[in-house]
Amino acid sequence: MCTRKSIAVLSFWALLIISNDRLKAQVTTPPANISPKTMNKVGSVDERFQSYNIEALEVTGGRFWKPYGSDGDSGKRAQVAGSQPTAPGGMDPSLYEFRPPLDLSNAKLRKLAAALGPAYLRVSGTWMNATHFQDTDDAKPSNPPNGFSSVLTRKQWKGVVDFAKVSDAQIVTSFAISPGTRDSEGIWSPDEALKLVDYTKSLGGSIAAAEFMNEPTFPEMGSAPKGYDAAAYARDFAVFRQFAAKEYPTMMILGPGGVGEGSALLPSFMRTIKSGDILAATGPSFSAFSYHFYGAASHRCGQMSADALTTSEEALSDEWLGRAAKSELYYAAIRDRGLANRPIWVTETAQAACGGDRWASTFVDSFRYLNQLGSLAKSGVQVHIHNTLAASDYGLLDEKSYEPRPNYWSALLWRRLMGSIVLDPGTSPSASLHLYAHCLREMPGGVVLLAINAD
Repeated sequence: MCTRKSIAVLSFWALLIISNDRLKAQVTTPPANISPKTMNKVGSVDERFQSYNIEALEVTGGRFWKPYGSDGDSGKRAQVAGSQPTAPGGMDPSLYEFRPPLDLSNAKLRKLAAALGPAYLRVSGTWMNATHFQDTDDAKPSNPPNGFSSVLTRKQWKGVVDFAKVSDAQIVTSFAISPGTRDSEGIWSPDEALKLVDYTKSLGGSIAAAEFMNEPTFPEMGSAPKGYDAAAYARDFAVFRQFAAKEYPTMMILGPGGVGEGSALLPSFMRTIKSGDILAATGPSFSAFSYHFYGAASHRCGQMSADALTTSEEALSDEWLGRAAKSELYYAAIRDRGLANRPIWVTETAQAACGGDRWASTFVDSFRYLNQLGSLAKSGVQVHIHNTLAASDYGLLDEKSYEPRPNYWSALLWRRLMGSIVLDPGTSPSASLHLYAHCLREMPGGVVLLAINAD
């Protein structure tokens, strides 16, 4: 533990243009008194706490959330469309655009990712639920096999394994659960998962952790059979758990990986399963409790609920900055009932679901990004996986040029300064001043203070 002899300060200040009347009306906030020597340890986080996601669809190539400002801007609200194989959950296919497979050998991409290491690299997402692994070196077929919507080749997965090695990352993933993975009785078979695991081992790679499927709380959007419920999940998960124990006993099993519960994100027209019901059906079978968090839905997905939308004018509000902590309390209570004392991982999170809003790529979102890291680390969350590294508006990097966005620089500052031991900085004199303290990374005796002034 750090002995708290010195202090570094990482501060984020909102630069506001205000009128003379507002200047006259301002009330001076008393200063915050900081004493590193009296800061008590409140917990610790995984060395790879701050991590990132590369969508499986980026690896295979396919249609993902179209960035704002691209041809046929995706700023409009989506309307419920008919079933589309490239648009999960009946989303309007015009909200997506095609991306060729991500070049994971790109030197710039690798260098920028390595600067965030050590980290976890999560390759998953909605599309992973219906991705077939082609365990041959044959040419990629023009159409996926029946029961799948995309194909992952050996070459593409080798790119993931190589990327993880050079960027000091450990792989986290999930597995296909679509109709192509099921037997005649509709029960999940581990054959697809076994091929991916065996090939990973043959490359000298490893899978550190995995969720059985991506977001089982939205089962039909995630390619699960119609009517899929907690009992069906528990039946399939029992097969998966036996497979993992036999074939990959060192792999952590994360779950259930729910999303949107306890918030306005759950659309009334979409059938869902509750994380608590899944835990009740499976029992304490997960190595760590995982969930996904988005504080809002982007305006692409306005069909979900008007209450799930937000604007950049709210970006510095206490309510917006506090949504991550509120969600953590909700899911921690579920964890406590079914997986007491197991660690909590946030395995997918960003500014807003469905690619992020226009301001997800701007400086103003840095306040949320850092406040979320600070508050969740203080709450005891062990791992925080940002979605994505370089895709759509919530990417840390621009998806075409790989130029860093403001949140990348926030991430880099966190990586270089914030150690794994979390301290109590004391009480803030203002609700708009958010304070977080950690032992200073790689500097014995040092303390780093993250101060976010959202006023």
